[in-house]
Amino acid sequence: MVNSKDYFKKYFEHLHEILISLDLNEIEAVENCFLLARKNKKTVFFIGNGGSAATASHFAQDLGEVGRKAKVPGFKSLSLTDNTSLITAAGNDHGYDKIFTVQLEELFGAGDVLVAISASGNSPNVVNAVEFAKKAGGITIGFIGFSGGKLKDICDHVIHAKTPSGEYGPVEDVHLIMDHLIQSHLIATLSNKIAS
Repeated sequence: MVNSKDYFKKYFEHLHEILISLDLNEIEAVENCFLLARKNKKTVFFIGNGGSAATASHFAQDLGEVGRKAKVPGFKSLSLTDNTSLITAAGNDHGYDKIFTVQLEELFGAGDVLVAISASGNSPNVVNAVEFAKKAGGITIGFIGFSGGKLKDICDHVIHAKTPSGEYGPVEDVHLIMDHLIQSHLIATLSNKIAS
């Protein structure tokens, strides 16, 4: 039997290894995409499945709070994972692989940003949405894990939590940490508490 404290420590160490392997330039690039969208009054959309759907909802909420907390004009952000009636109708009428594109067809415009969150990077509904957003003149960002999947190659920017395939927990942990990291840095930057 594995000692619980040893297990906890190894989990923390593994998470630390993933975090320090992240590309800081890409994190900065993602922030800059958000700031450009804010400047141009464009919307940042978030999508994902399962745990990544929860992160999409959480991230959209946190980004939407930045302006209020920094006391400056804020970000337009929206999670496409939250309207259960619309998602189930789209899944029933058009197929689950279209649940995000059906929404984007009505909402997404040139210059908008799509944040696609997927541990595998291969979820068909997420990949379809990214392809749609690119054709519509948007900016695409992938928060991915494992080997990166299709999103690694088609997104304009990626934050890649590199792990063995199937390690959903650590990947989702890192994605949520990125939410809080980016949100807190944007608040500090926009409220002039640190140099931008």
